[in-house]
Amino acid sequence: MIMDYFSIEGYKKKFSGTEVLKGIDLGLNKGEVVSVIGSSGSGKTTLLRCINFLETPDEGVMFLDGEKIFDASDKKRKKESELRKIRLNFGLVFQSFNLFPQYTAAENIVLAPKLLLKERCRKDKTLRFGDRYGEILRKAQDLLERIGLEDKANAYPCELSGGQQQRVAIARALALEPKILCFDEPTSALDPELTGEVLKVIRSLKDEKMTMMIVTHEMEFAKNVSDKVVFMSGGVIAEVGTPCEIFEDPKRECTKTFLKNYRVDHK
Repeated sequence: MIMDYFSIEGYKKKFSGTEVLKGIDLGLNKGEVVSVIGSSGSGKTTLLRCINFLETPDEGVMFLDGEKIFDASDKKRKKESELRKIRLNFGLVFQSFNLFPQYTAAENIVLAPKLLLKERCRKDKTLRFGDRYGEILRKAQDLLERIGLEDKANAYPCELSGGQQQRVAIARALALEPKILCFDEPTSALDPELTGEVLKVIRSLKDEKMTMMIVTHEMEFAKNVSDKVVFMSGGVIAEVGTPCEIFEDPKRECTKTFLKNYRVDHK
């Protein structure tokens, strides 16, 4: 049996007694793009936050590259420092960019790698911060070129358009070389004319075989870029399939209703 590169099993999460995730099983192959769609309140963002450990699942296990990296039933629950290490496997791009306004585009990108380097240097006295920091700066410039913003390294977020800010947020997530890149509605805060430039970057990452999970309301984008589409409803995965299967021949009535309502609303 070939195991998924990444998988979660039995993921559950409650908030104030309300079960938001009711037992999620999901797997991704390496280099695969999975889009998660569904109505507001279906659990999509909570799922993404639990995968990134911005929230800790109440139940469930997580596997990555053949190794169990999290088990909610483990009586020796992982400390925050251990969860931080697990988080390094995942990059997360928020819908509202979340750039630090006091830092330039380049400074936003290098911030997390810089902090990690300082921590490594404290633990290993043979490492010299100055030698390694130059590598981080060069990588930041490479990432800016990769997203088409090499001339904006010294620009502050307030000097960038929404689309440019989101592209910097993608570069910031890539700076830590995550194994899986997650997006939470990456275009929802953008005007329609700015959406295309962000989707273009995501398409380029797909061409580079980046493993990605994308929570999105952009149905056409999900249809065109995804290898697999997950439809969530009421805290469960109601249906999973290829874009063709989900958008052209859905099996569940809840999926059909959602897509029908979406088409009516976006005529």
